[in-house]
Amino acid sequence: MFSHVDSLSISGTGTLDGNGASYWETTHDTTITSLKFDKVNKVNIRDIHSINSKKFHFNVHSSNNVTIANIHATAPDHSPNTDGIHLGKSNNIRISGATIATGDDCISIGDGVTNVDITGVNCGPGHGISIGSLGQDLGEKEVRSIRVTNCNLKNTKNGLRIKTFAASTPGLVSDITFEGIIVDNVDKPIIIDQHYCPHKKCEGGESSVLINGVKFIDVRGSSSKEVGVKVDCSKSHPCKDIQLKGVSLTFEGKPTNAFCSSADVQFLGDGQTPSSCS
Repeated sequence: MFSHVDSLSISGTGTLDGNGASYWETTHDTTITSLKFDKVNKVNIRDIHSINSKKFHFNVHSSNNVTIANIHATAPDHSPNTDGIHLGKSNNIRISGATIATGDDCISIGDGVTNVDITGVNCGPGHGISIGSLGQDLGEKEVRSIRVTNCNLKNTKNGLRIKTFAASTPGLVSDITFEGIIVDNVDKPIIIDQHYCPHKKCEGGESSVLINGVKFIDVRGSSSKEVGVKVDCSKSHPCKDIQLKGVSLTFEGKPTNAFCSSADVQFLGDGQTPSSCS
């Protein structure tokens, strides 16, 4: 871990081996991260390979002005919580040219993350590129100004995802853009899930996280299920201003469907598949 460091550069073609297999097979939870950055500023990370992390491969927390370029993160698709890159409570993050194949999110974005530019990422297998989970803890900060462009997702359980707990603490997600994304055999290419309940112990109720201003532009390719777009929002805090433009998602060569609930969803332009909410 690097903590309270300014103007840090880490690079090299070597490999960090987390030897995670013995941890994945046990029932205890671990917070061990292969490479963690906490309260760092002006950081440049590039060309590093990380394999078989016990939990996250790269974790950036409470940091500013971080660039991550051309990293590789690899773990088996059954390995739990092996997110490639996790961001939390950080600002001005640039991720480019990453290749990530893990058992969880390729990139996960937690609360308090603002001004992020993600481009040129190859993701899969894994759980896709996710904002959340949000709404679990009191005092969570907003997630704002996230831009994901020119990425490829193959054989992932999710594609582009925003997820919040229900019930949840208050929060805000705004100004999010996914553009120029290619999906190949992805279970849920576009998904906003405000009833996220991973361990089936949720108390029920509705999410108090407001999702406002999300754009999916030129998202194309194949879904492994009939529903290519799912926007399942909170009844008490409906999603606002969700836009789809130039979306083309097929299932076994046929157009996919879109499911929408408690959401203002706009399909902009002609010839989209799906073209409307069921």
